[in-house]
Amino acid sequence: MTLKLHNTLTRKKEPFSPANPERVTMYVCGPTVYNYAHIGNARPAVVFDVLFRLLGRLYGEGAVVYARNVTDVDDKINAKAAEEGVEIGVVTSRYLTAYHEDMGQLGVLRSTIEPHATDYISPMQAMIAALIERGHAYAAEGHVLFDTSSFADYGKLSGRTLDDMIAGARVEVAPYKRNPADFVMWKPSKPGEPVWDSPWGAGRPGWHIECSAMIEQTLGLPIDIHGGGHDLTFPHHENEIAQGVCAHGDNRPTAYARYWMHNGFLTMDAEKMSKSLGNVLLVHDLVKVFPGEVVRWALLSASYRSPLNWTDDVLAQSRSRLDYLYGVMQRAQGVETGVAGDGDKVLLNALLDDLNTPGAQYELGLRAKALDDAVRTKSSNAPALKAELLVLADILGFLGGDPDAWFKTDVDDDLSGRIETLLQQRIEARAAKDFAAADAIRNELDDMGVVVMDGPAGATWRLK
Repeated sequence: MTLKLHNTLTRKKEPFSPANPERVTMYVCGPTVYNYAHIGNARPAVVFDVLFRLLGRLYGEGAVVYARNVTDVDDKINAKAAEEGVEIGVVTSRYLTAYHEDMGQLGVLRSTIEPHATDYISPMQAMIAALIERGHAYAAEGHVLFDTSSFADYGKLSGRTLDDMIAGARVEVAPYKRNPADFVMWKPSKPGEPVWDSPWGAGRPGWHIECSAMIEQTLGLPIDIHGGGHDLTFPHHENEIAQGVCAHGDNRPTAYARYWMHNGFLTMDAEKMSKSLGNVLLVHDLVKVFPGEVVRWALLSASYRSPLNWTDDVLAQSRSRLDYLYGVMQRAQGVETGVAGDGDKVLLNALLDDLNTPGAQYELGLRAKALDDAVRTKSSNAPALKAELLVLADILGFLGGDPDAWFKTDVDDDLSGRIETLLQQRIEARAAKDFAAADAIRNELDDMGVVVMDGPAGATWRLK
């Protein structure tokens, strides 16, 4: 089985071959913790969580080292702290906790390593010093900037010329810049902002240097896979490469990361999310209305590289598919889980083809139908089919909950007790062959919005 991934750097799908199969390294740009994560922020977290799980399946869980950073020094964090009149650490701690909780609701596993930018200031300064010494950076008026003209491959990742990048980006105009595209690696702190001493004056790091230093310190260079959203390709990842390779004299982009992966944008009813449009959807709010698995299913319902249009229909369809899967698991509760055969390879065929999650979801549905048929016919294959379904579901991050609880999420204890009482009365009526009474109870349950499902193990129920 060969995993193939679309490499942004080469613009083609390539067989994935880690530098060391016993230590597969992956880095994904994580949250800037100044607010709750919106649904667009959740897409890379979920997409690369599937890749993390898949790599663990292929190479062994202990062989995959996954780092997802936390940006805890940033202009937006500073502004939030000033607005609330609190220390910056209060803001970052609050929203990092919320991020972990919200992503946990979506079934996102914690990364192997979670480096915080503020813990790596010294390595950042060491990298900046090395870049200055090698002639790739210069100090000016309390700032240190990377000299983009010193790196011939600048723009190779995004496929843009330097002129195109300058024209297509909001480039800060400053008199101390040698070139318009030069970017800041160190800058003076404003009053009230975090500040660290440095050879170039008291200040704080720029955004791009953070990831370059943390990758080198936590994973070592080159890493196997670098992931993130499409919007980070330029300038963030382009600048990461420039810093990461030029600091060591090996100016090949592959000396930093061998495979680059970027997920597509997420839009709200075909519009880009923005505060000005008032259509920013926070995961923190969404999971109060929908189970996290429904949100996860929706995020994986399109190819990760394609745009994903977020609509009510997408969520409704996702809920429907998971209702079916959990319904199958509910009907199969009396089946002992056996040993998986080769069923997981069917799903892997989809995921091995550049993480084709829609194809994997389809195969998951086929496997569920096979199990359902086996339960209905009392086939001896049911235990193995159940095992295969669970193996496949685990790689995608689904079906980890209790099937009965899935259908009773929004039911309070009083209603649940009344439903269970009616179901028991229906069982007794049927045992006494009082089918009229049994049908009347079923109709009463139907009026309450309860669906009764009769199966080999007895009657189960769920809300419509």
